[in-house]
Amino acid sequence: MKVENYVTLEFSSRSANEGFARTAAACFAAQLDPTLEEINDIKTAVSEAVTNAIVHAYPDRLGKIVKKLRFRAGNELEIVVKDWGVGIADVEQARTPLFTTGSEERSGMGFTIMESFMDTLRVRSTPGKGTTVTMRRQIARRLGR
Repeated sequence: MKVENYVTLEFSSRSANEGFARTAAACFAAQLDPTLEEINDIKTAVSEAVTNAIVHAYPDRLGKIVKKLRFRAGNELEIVVKDWGVGIADVEQARTPLFTTGSEERSGMGFTIMESFMDTLRVRSTPGKGTTVTMRRQIARRLGR
């Protein structure tokens, strides 16, 4: 599908950058005139993807996270969050609700939440090389646009 517009952001895996990443995604998505519910869903999914990269990809060091936002033909928003951290040994297990490699304060619901707020979720990972999360969401066209 043809890409109609895009932006790429690179930032450190500091927890303070999660809010920036979430807000930047909402601002970019606003060009498609989404509903407030759609914006909140996008912000939540991005928050989960970036938090996963911060907490799990780089558990004992800072690293690089790249977030790509793209508009595709037909009002589809694509969000890619990539890290070069520890990777995920078993992606299917990691996508199981309540599974976590984090501390007891982690819920293990990150991928489940992303999947529930986006139309599609793809996770690719290689241990020792990092993880790429790709999410897509169709933004409804409203009358008058």
